[in-house]
Amino acid sequence: MTDRHATGMQTRRAVLGDAHVDRAEAAKTDFDQPFQDMITEGAWGTLWASDAITRRERSMLTLALLAATGNFAEIPMHVRATARTGASPSDILQAFMHVAVYAGVPKANHAIKLAKETLAEMAAE
Repeated sequence: MTDRHATGMQTRRAVLGDAHVDRAEAAKTDFDQPFQDMITEGAWGTLWASDAITRRERSMLTLALLAATGNFAEIPMHVRATARTGASPSDILQAFMHVAVYAGVPKANHAIKLAKETLAEMAAE
């Protein structure tokens, strides 16, 4: 295991939580191991581990980019991560309002719907 992989796992756990990472690791197979290693080292061990911007800011950017590119399946996971990154519900809404202006109202509308559902689930837990 490389230092970048170890840093990535530490960062991934800090942002997504142990339960999520444990489930993802248990579901990993020989087929997707190389992809999982790449994401752990690149996304989590390099990008998310950087202190160039705060995790709150990175969280907002990630949510906006996911919505703008229509990658809606990842939005609930990253909304849940805001409990650990410091991005508030207001921050989430502001990110999606930017999406509405720069990438389209339908994408922002769907992202807001997903965020509302996820935030309600989080409040009920």
